[in-house]
Amino acid sequence: MKKAFIFCTVAIPILLTLFVGGYIWSVHRHTYQGEDTIFEVRNGDTFGRINQRLFDQGLIPDKRMFHYYAKYKNILTKFQAGSFTISKGSSFTDVAKTLVYGQPNLTTITIPEGKNMFEIAKLVEQSGICSEKDFLEATKNPEFISELNIEANNLEGYLYPETYRFAPKTSAKSVVKTMVELFKNKTNELTFSHPFLNKHQVIILASVVEKETGAKIERPLIAGVFTNRLKKRMRLQSDPTTVYGIWSRYTGNIKKSDLLEETPYNTYKIPALPVGPISNPSLEAIKAVLSPENHEFLYFVSKNDGTHVFSKSYEDHNRAVDDYQRRASARKGKSWRNLKQ
Repeated sequence: MKKAFIFCTVAIPILLTLFVGGYIWSVHRHTYQGEDTIFEVRNGDTFGRINQRLFDQGLIPDKRMFHYYAKYKNILTKFQAGSFTISKGSSFTDVAKTLVYGQPNLTTITIPEGKNMFEIAKLVEQSGICSEKDFLEATKNPEFISELNIEANNLEGYLYPETYRFAPKTSAKSVVKTMVELFKNKTNELTFSHPFLNKHQVIILASVVEKETGAKIERPLIAGVFTNRLKKRMRLQSDPTTVYGIWSRYTGNIKKSDLLEETPYNTYKIPALPVGPISNPSLEAIKAVLSPENHEFLYFVSKNDGTHVFSKSYEDHNRAVDDYQRRASARKGKSWRNLKQ
C-alpha cells in the first residue's frame, strides 16, 4: 500500500503534467488548414465574441488556450476593428498577431472628377466603407467643417477626386477628412489669386467648369467664357447648376419649369455664381479658373461628343444651337462617352 501511495503521489502529477504539457504543445503546434479566409472584427466586439467566432470558424483549436495566450500577452482589449485575411497554415499565435498588429484589408474606391457629395456618399456606402447617411452628415457638420479649417457651409467642392483605400466600416468623419486633407495637399502650392473671386468662389466656379465639359483641354476655354460673363454681369445660364439646385428630385431631364424655378443654384435666374460648389473639381479645373483662356467668347454649345462650339455673339450661338442641338441628325450616334482625351 505504501508503494502504491508513493506511486500515486509521484506518478500521477507527472502524468498530468505531461498530459497538459502535451496538450498545450499540440494546441500551440496546431495550424489552420482551410483556405485563406476573411475574418471580421466588428466595432464594439468583446474578446469573448471574437474568441467564439474564431473557434466556430475553425480558425483556432481551443478557446481557453487562446484566452490564456491573449491574457498573457496583454492583448485582450487590443484587437482592431476591420476585415482581416487569415492564411492557411496560421497558428493561433499567428491569428492573434494578425488581428492585433496586422493591416486590415482595404477597399479601393475611385471618386471620379465632377461627382457631387451626394453621389460620393452613395459610392462609399456601396463599397462598404461607411453609410451614405453618416457621410453626408459629416460633410454638413458645422463643427467638423470648422475643425478642417474650411470656410464653407458644407464640404462640397473640397472632397478631392482620387483613388482611395479604406478599411471597411471606417468612420465617415475619417473618410471625409482624408478627402479634404488630400484637397489641401493638392492645392497647397496654388495662390488662389484672382481679380474678383475669393478662394471659395474659385472652387465654386471650378466645380461648374468641371461639370460643363468632358474634354480636359476645354477647361480653360470654358473658364474664360464664364469669366467674361461674370465681368459683364451676365447670368452664367449653366444647366449643371440648375440640376444641383433640384438634385433631390432630379430624374435626368431638365424641364422648362426647372429653368424658371428660383433656387440659390439656378444661374438662369441669379446674375451671379451659385451659392456654393456643385461638384468636386479636379486640380486642372481649379487651375483653369485661376488662369482662364483670354478670349471674347460668351457662349458655347455641345457638339454631342464631349466638346463644344464657342461663339462671341448670340446670333452665332443660335446658329450653332441649330446645327448641333435642334437637328436630330447632328445628335444621332454621338456621345460624350466616346470622347478621346
